[in-house]
Amino acid sequence: MTERVVKAYFGLKRVEKASSSELAHARHLRENLTLRERLALYDRFKCSDKPFDALMRRIILRSLLKRCGDDISVSSFVTFIHPETMEIGDGVFIGQYVMLQGRHDGYCTIGEKVWIGPYAYFDARALVIEDYVGIGPGARILGSTHTGIPRDVPVIQTDLVVKPVTICRGSDIGVSAVVLPGVTIGEGAIVGAGAVVTNNVKPNTVVAGVPAKVLKKR
Repeated sequence: MTERVVKAYFGLKRVEKASSSELAHARHLRENLTLRERLALYDRFKCSDKPFDALMRRIILRSLLKRCGDDISVSSFVTFIHPETMEIGDGVFIGQYVMLQGRHDGYCTIGEKVWIGPYAYFDARALVIEDYVGIGPGARILGSTHTGIPRDVPVIQTDLVVKPVTICRGSDIGVSAVVLPGVTIGEGAIVGAGAVVTNNVKPNTVVAGVPAKVLKKR
């Protein structure tokens, strides 16, 4: 089969507004169940992609998240740690087995029409992902690192430094790429598959490799 071009779907798909019954159900959960009870309820519907389970995940997440947009799609086995610190915009897709690991005093903002592939991992303690970002399967965005000081104790016992990460509008993170703490990926940039990004990436720049280096401008 020869190469062919097909029209984009996800990025052009119209966002459907949440129904009044969905909003009312989420409000009821928020007002009548504790955070721990809502997290346990989410886990009950976590392991299936049947339409009812997917609907219940969306409703429960609307009661859990700091802000939840319309028409989000959360696949099975997606894990949220401290979802109360997270904001998710309209039309976001989150693939199977994604983990978003927040922190009680942190923040995670995901903009509109963001597509997150299966098995991605986010250290979401100080993370901003702007609108129309694509993140490939297995990508990892890291936001913290141990100081390693003092040297005479195990690294895992040393203080943790949280460094904000920003993935700017319209950029794309390739399959299994790694973005390290403190990095900003500029608007419209492309990070190649398997790249390890150690420094900021300028807007409309294509980078790849370990460590990532500039290949060209878009």
